[in-house]
Amino acid sequence: MTAAAAGIEIGDFGGFAREVKARSGASPMSCLQCAKCSSGCPVAGRADLRPHEAVRLVQMDQRQAVLASRFIWECTSCQTCATRCPQNVNPAAMNDALRAMSRAAGAVVAGADSPAFHDVFLDAVRRRGRVSELSLMMRFKLRTRRFFRDAGKAPVMLLKGKLPLTGKRVAGRAGREAMFRKAAEGGAE
Repeated sequence: MTAAAAGIEIGDFGGFAREVKARSGASPMSCLQCAKCSSGCPVAGRADLRPHEAVRLVQMDQRQAVLASRFIWECTSCQTCATRCPQNVNPAAMNDALRAMSRAAGAVVAGADSPAFHDVFLDAVRRRGRVSELSLMMRFKLRTRRFFRDAGKAPVMLLKGKLPLTGKRVAGRAGREAMFRKAAEGGAE
């Protein structure tokens, strides 16, 4: 097995890197800072950090800087970074863990829409078993107070039937509630 296939593990010198690895399964200390992840990232050009820079902040134990970054919320989890990495580091998986840590620490960057969208989306899934796009959009707009930001898209979406006025429910709410409780507990049995 080659060193790249095994993922070279560099000595860990920060507790934050251990915590991120434990939560995400991705090894930040294996990153060699080659920036291949950043060169393929679709949001790197507009975010405050690029993937390799976020990983470096984790390596350097810069908890506050990375948890308060816009990048962790703008990441689309497309996995391009993980696919390109010669060390098998997965910045997208790390970002999932970093988002949870950011929320828990109250460090979510002001103006980030993603946390509000996640809350509204997951609440809809929990209650109905599926998402009603119109309800989701209305609740998201109320939550973010950006009522007219993309209002011009609504008439076209309605005409094309992309925003049905009523949404369907899926049976099994008790099962969904149990699943959400288990996830909140970290997936433990």
